[in-house]
Amino acid sequence: MPIAPHDLDQDFPEYVDTIRRLQQEDVQFKVESDNYHKLDKQIRGLQESGIGTDDEHYNALKKQRAYLKQHLYHRITNSSLSG
Repeated sequence: MPIAPHDLDQDFPEYVDTIRRLQQEDVQFKVESDNYHKLDKQIRGLQESGIGTDDEHYNALKKQRAYLKQHLYHRITNSSLSG
């Protein structure tokens, strides 16, 4: 069964325009959001393969994704492009 991705556009629909503008205009944001999406894809691959949730590497990846998502959200909401 496919696991739904944690796309920034889907998780923060009120900021879709800001996210897209930041990805085009802010190189660092683009790199960080690309890394977030690669990490999310990697985690979903592990989930779909049936790996146990007590795996240390798996849990470390999930923590990294949560941190990166929080960081990106902070960048999105504090951007001069939001709103």
